[in-house]
Amino acid sequence: MRIQVIILVCALLLVTLLSSEVAESRKSKTGSTSFEYKAINCRAYSASLTDFGGVGDGKTSNTKAFKSAISHLSEYASKGGAQLYVPAGKWLTGSFSLSSHFTLYLNKDAVLLASQDISEWPVIEPLPSYGRGRDAAAGRYTSLIFGTNLTDVIVTGDNGTIDGQGAFWWQKFHKKQLKYTRPYLIELMFSDKIQISNLTLLNSPSWNVHPVYSSNIIIKGLTIIATLPSPNTDGINPDSCTNTRIEDCYIVSGDDCVAVKSGWDEYGIKFGWPTKQLVIRRLTCISPESAAIALGSEMSGGIQDVRAEDITAIHTESGVRIKTAVGRGGYVKDIYVKGMTMHTMKWVFWMTGSYGSHADSHYDPKALPEIKGINYRDVVADNVTMAARLEGISNDPFTGICIANVTINMAAKAKKQPWTCTDIEGITSGVTPKPCNSLPDQGQDNIKACDFPADNLPIDSLKLKKCAYRIKHE
Repeated sequence: MRIQVIILVCALLLVTLLSSEVAESRKSKTGSTSFEYKAINCRAYSASLTDFGGVGDGKTSNTKAFKSAISHLSEYASKGGAQLYVPAGKWLTGSFSLSSHFTLYLNKDAVLLASQDISEWPVIEPLPSYGRGRDAAAGRYTSLIFGTNLTDVIVTGDNGTIDGQGAFWWQKFHKKQLKYTRPYLIELMFSDKIQISNLTLLNSPSWNVHPVYSSNIIIKGLTIIATLPSPNTDGINPDSCTNTRIEDCYIVSGDDCVAVKSGWDEYGIKFGWPTKQLVIRRLTCISPESAAIALGSEMSGGIQDVRAEDITAIHTESGVRIKTAVGRGGYVKDIYVKGMTMHTMKWVFWMTGSYGSHADSHYDPKALPEIKGINYRDVVADNVTMAARLEGISNDPFTGICIANVTINMAAKAKKQPWTCTDIEGITSGVTPKPCNSLPDQGQDNIKACDFPADNLPIDSLKLKKCAYRIKHE
């Protein structure tokens, strides 16, 4: 009798749910869709993907629908701009490109599913500052969401999802079956005024978010998740970019959570486009094999004025890692990190001058990187295997290292020697356990050493506006 009652109750609940869905469907057909969100700019025109033949069944390809919608809406670029709404559903698609003065908005129950049909992924030239594809020399697949030479472009939502279905690509990568470099989820090149926000990114084929040769960028409120063994699934990679703000992001990655880059060896040196004026704040990272924040290893165009604060790293290989090598050239300087909390780490601080991966054999062995002005303060870490591994380059030491107000609690099976230092110069103040001799303690009176800059970078003056989407259903 009890089982019959349970079945009856479940049936009634199912009928109620189905009835409410039908009613909601009827309501949407005769009513309207409206919501508000914050963005760097609002749009005068609105349309839904379904207006262009989109089908959200998870099986039908929507590549043509996205391309048709964006092509049509690009006509409004000079008339107040346009926004494309992706409603609830599973929207299978290959790569597509955005336009200027354009917003792509994902409903909270919208899922973009990356196609596993390779014919839907055009091949493009390698990045000029790299000289080749990151995985393969022949070129690279275009990212799922792509754009170049754009102004004022926004990818946002109510925490809608972009699923790269990356296992398909990871398997081919491991089996060396790919002629071209794997695609990223979002890549914008040579663009200005970019916003990527309030989305969930899953299972990227490779890097998740890659702004490159771009400026005035806000990346905010992203949840990025990839299975931990997945190859090169970096979270956010600002690359040869100026004036960038990354904040309020949660990343679980098979590689670095945030990786700051600027080109590779002789190609990056020649291209000469640095990453500078970068803010990273309120980042939470889980990455057992990599860093919460990595600077390099591709840094041949230079990295300068990076400010990271309020960083949480859990079960992550290292907190902040600088990766470079002979042949890189370029520089990493004026780096400021303040307020890091770390749990279960291999290394809190890691710098290496022997990260020897090269684009080809033509790099200049006389091109030595300059690493100086690296500042860390207000750091607490527990269950740490080794406090620091700091390895400069012979005849090219890393200089101006400053570490202050740091407490590191070592793990039960920690290394007997918590610090290793070679070819480095700097100072410390109020650091436990005691650092190596090349980082002499300046005493508690100098606890304010390594001060974080008091001024604001220009990106902090870029404020978000309250925007609205309203569209009637016939």
